[in-house]
Amino acid sequence: PTMSRAFELSVVGDGRGLPLIRFPPSFGRYSQNKDFGVTDACAAFVDSGKITIYCPDSADLDGFYNKNIHPADRMRTHNAFERVIVDDVFDFARRECGCHRVALCGASLGAYHAANIAFRFPDMVSYLISLSGAFEISDFFDGYHDENIYFNSPYQYLPNLPDPWKFNHMGIILGTGEWDNTRHESLRLSEILNAKGIRHWLDDRKWCGHDWNYWREMLPYYLSTFW
Repeated sequence: PTMSRAFELSVVGDGRGLPLIRFPPSFGRYSQNKDFGVTDACAAFVDSGKITIYCPDSADLDGFYNKNIHPADRMRTHNAFERVIVDDVFDFARRECGCHRVALCGASLGAYHAANIAFRFPDMVSYLISLSGAFEISDFFDGYHDENIYFNSPYQYLPNLPDPWKFNHMGIILGTGEWDNTRHESLRLSEILNAKGIRHWLDDRKWCGHDWNYWREMLPYYLSTFW
């Protein structure tokens, strides 16, 4: 009801272990993580009961990419999507797995969604995994700017964060590589986190680019560091 439409979600696993919420990249659907083999690449963690993967749909075409509505309305649509994730998907995943916190992961613009929600709701998030993150959202709004956009732009609000200690419990991984066309965005975010004293791991890889074949390799490797 928050978005006045059906909202689809796929679940891989049986409600055991850490709930991992995995956002699709730009223009993506909930099914893409399965279609492109990402969930299969993490099968060992699912089968052993270490994680259950929740793949929500996106609302990027309704919000950020919807040039038929005013930029302020694009942001309001994004906020409605975020409420679906935090109020509905988080609640479902945490109840099913019996966990207080969830892990968030995404690739490209999906990494933005994961990071922005993790930074805005740190008490609910135990891990953040960014794969080739694209965190700069100003281009979506045609020069328009308001408070809503500010508080959803990590590059803008993180430098002014008064209480970085709130992230002390969170494991943060920023994965990128030399062929990644958004590498500069991960490096920029890492610099901001360093300046705020927020612990994280910047994994800047050789021979790694911005595509599913790299993400299929990165995600299970990062998950292996949790245990």
